[in-house]
Amino acid sequence: MNPAPPLSTETKAPATAAIVVAAGKGLRAGGSVPKQFAVWHGKPLVRHSVESLIGAGVAPIVVAIPQGWEEAAGNALQGLPGVALVQGGSTRRESVALALEALVDDAPARVLIHDAARPVLPHVVIHGLLAALENVAGAIPVLPVVDSVVRGTDGLRHAAVERDGLYRVQTPQAFHYPAILAAHRGWTANTGGGAAEAGDDAQVADAAGLPVALVPGDEALRKVTFAADLESADMSVHPRVGMGFDVHRLVAGEELWLCGVKIDHDKGLAGHSDADVAIHALVDALLGAIAAGDIGDHFPPSDPQWKGASSDRFLAHAATLVAQSGQAIAHVDVTIICEAPKIGPHKAAMRARLAEILALPIDRVSVKATTTERLGTTGRGEGIAAQAVATVVPR
Repeated sequence: MNPAPPLSTETKAPATAAIVVAAGKGLRAGGSVPKQFAVWHGKPLVRHSVESLIGAGVAPIVVAIPQGWEEAAGNALQGLPGVALVQGGSTRRESVALALEALVDDAPARVLIHDAARPVLPHVVIHGLLAALENVAGAIPVLPVVDSVVRGTDGLRHAAVERDGLYRVQTPQAFHYPAILAAHRGWTANTGGGAAEAGDDAQVADAAGLPVALVPGDEALRKVTFAADLESADMSVHPRVGMGFDVHRLVAGEELWLCGVKIDHDKGLAGHSDADVAIHALVDALLGAIAAGDIGDHFPPSDPQWKGASSDRFLAHAATLVAQSGQAIAHVDVTIICEAPKIGPHKAAMRARLAEILALPIDRVSVKATTTERLGTTGRGEGIAAQAVATVVPR
């Protein structure tokens, strides 16, 4: 199983639609509502994967819901663009078939079929699936089976099962839309090898003779099944942390910008842009968290278009790259190192400005200041330094 190449922007939406299957009762998770409408990490479970699909540029998105739960589904997905609801069937396969039919009038080239019970949906998996469709009619994300596998009878070990060639299957599963629509329309227990129902859409595709590629899945795609899963505060959420550091000279005749705030001072920072050392450190921290190089890679000082540029443009660009990578900014922390000016009177404004640029609640933005006890470059007042730490988590 070889990783598929990254998907180019040109091969994404609007040619790709998605179906999110949220029509089950979710009884094993307990509670008074189906699990797809239960709150997980501050949002209804179904909303997480729908938001991730929207963030990946997939549209439209058809969500199959259980009969009688239209109001709950509407509330769970309120405000999300390009989302339509369809009443599901009595089985998962029937729900998918109904959702596929809902796309017929504006048929997409490709469709992703995803289970709402898998709320964490990394964009890299979506890209790999759609890239694989360049060569085959279907593709599914899988993970190799790494534990020993046995067959049991009456609660006792019966025989070992060779695990080579065995994989755990995940969603979303990706298909050429006309092919999977025809496969669902042609499904019967006979085409399914005697199975009354299909466990997933790859089984429907296989019954129709469609080749299905295996692409790398992700442990983050773990399925929420039981009540304990809904209560988990850390299920498959793997944070990434990036660090940044920068320093600029203080010179007469320059403006002083720190964290996007202009500060009155007898000197300012020298640099190719506005030399906002705090924002530059934060940009590097965000880029580091997603392993996307550094600020010089994206905004080289040799490029004249960045001369005197406002550094908030750099920070907004870094935030966009974080979102495009399938991550979300969880927290940022900036420390400014200087003898003068005094940072304390400006910290509130600095936090507010960074929060505005990053579209974050202010309680997830920290700005601090310290000195070097008059030692070194900053201690002698020759420059200002800054360091930053950024934490990002899967969307």
